[in-house]
Amino acid sequence: MRAVIRVFFKGIRLVVGPMLLAYEALASRRPKLDQPQQEALNDKTKGLTLYQFKTCPFCVKVRVRATRLGIQLNKRDAQHDSQAREELLAGGGEVKVPCLRIEGEKGEKQWMYESDAIVSYLEQLATS
Repeated sequence: MRAVIRVFFKGIRLVVGPMLLAYEALASRRPKLDQPQQEALNDKTKGLTLYQFKTCPFCVKVRVRATRLGIQLNKRDAQHDSQAREELLAGGGEVKVPCLRIEGEKGEKQWMYESDAIVSYLEQLATS
C-alpha cells in the first residue's frame, strides 16, 4: 500500500511540477528600476540566500515575489545538492523549504522559514 501511495504522489509531482515552473516563468516580471535604485537594492539584499526545492509551490511563491520586487536572491537547491541540504540542516535546524538565510555585515546569520514571513521581509527590504 505504501508503494502505491508513493507512486501516486510521484505522478502528481510529475504533472504539477512543470505547471508550477510555467507559472513562475509567466508571472515573474522585473520592475523597471533605474541603475542607482537597482544597485541600492542589490546592496541591501546581497547577504540573502534562498534554500529551496525547484518545484515546491511555496518556493515558487517566494521566487516570483522576489523577482517582481527586483530582488536577486542567491538560490541553493536543498533537494538535489547534498551540501546545501547539510548547510540548511546545520544552520536552520531542519530541512524545510523555503528558508531564507540572512547574513549580516558582521557575518551573523539568521534563518527564516515560512513563505509568508519571507515575502513580508523581502517587501520591507524593497520599500525601505
